[in-house]
Amino acid sequence: MTAQHYFSATPDGPLERRSIHVTLRGHEVTVVTAGGMFSPEHLDRGTQALLRAAPKPPATGNALDLGCGWGAIALALGLESPDLDVHAVDVNTRALLLTSENAERLALKRVRPALPTDVPADVRFDLIWSNPPIRIGKAALHELLIEWLPRLSDSGEAWLVVAKKLGSDSLQSWIAAEFSPDLVVERHSTDAGFRVLRVRRVR
Repeated sequence: MTAQHYFSATPDGPLERRSIHVTLRGHEVTVVTAGGMFSPEHLDRGTQALLRAAPKPPATGNALDLGCGWGAIALALGLESPDLDVHAVDVNTRALLLTSENAERLALKRVRPALPTDVPADVRFDLIWSNPPIRIGKAALHELLIEWLPRLSDSGEAWLVVAKKLGSDSLQSWIAAEFSPDLVVERHSTDAGFRVLRVRRVR
């Protein structure tokens, strides 16, 4: 897996679609993926851990899948809460195309794939679910979180999954220091080497 899979706007190689069968929060679905993005062959273990740990999303409001890839998290949110507006954000145009195709295939009309710059600046998120792109490097990852975590609504929460071996504990410490006193972070659970972190506004 090269870093290009995470942040290249236009991946190398032809777009060769493939169908895979996945389970998203109890929903058995068939989706389309392709090379040039994260985990095109299957639902990765980190995302599985997040989907197992996170509580039921709100029925309405705004949610964010940050780094959506082919759309696993955004689709899971849409399937569970069809009236929730789900912003599926990625810099990879191939990822956005496939997320759009998968949402259409599953009749999820409120899943909205978008480049980061296309999300209106005044949108606040009641929920953020993300398997963030750790391999882009610490500085780029921190910049990403600095951009999006402050956009949580007053009652909003972010649920992030990070492999322990890729620095989940140090990321938790950084979030606690960087966003204090406005946001707090806690380790919600550990699942097969992955930490699931919960970030929320101080209430």
